Order: sequence, then C-alpha cells, then structure tokens
Amino acid sequence: MYKVVDARGRSCPEPVLMTKEAVSEYDGTPIEVLVDMMVAVENIKRFSKNQGFNVECSEDADGYSLIIKK
Repeated sequence: MYKVVDARGRSCPEPVLMTKEAVSEYDGTPIEVLVDMMVAVENIKRFSKNQGFNVECSEDADGYSLIIKK
C-alpha cells in the first residue's frame, strides 16, 4: 500500500513541493508520486535522493509513477 501524491497536470515546482510535504510526513509507508512530465520526474528524483530516499520510476500511458521509500 502506498501514500499517493497525484501531481499530474501540475507545473514545476509544484510536484516537488507536493513530494516534499509527503516526505516530511514519511512514516515508513512508501510514497507513490504520479506526474506527467519528465522534468518533474528528474526534479523529484533529485530531491528525494538528496533526502536519503530510494526512488523507482516507471512509465505508462497516463505518465510516470515514482515510488519513494527508505
């Protein structure tokens, strides 16, 4: 089970800010961030790794899914 952050349709830096809020509340439950732009993927990956998290990314017809966990 994941905590889902749906940032599709939002422009940077909003997806990163939404991710930052979710990471600040991290309780061990993996976070799934949904975005639809590659620039958001790269920015969220960079931010999450700088915070000590692991990030897995996958792509489907609706955009990108990033799973963030420690």
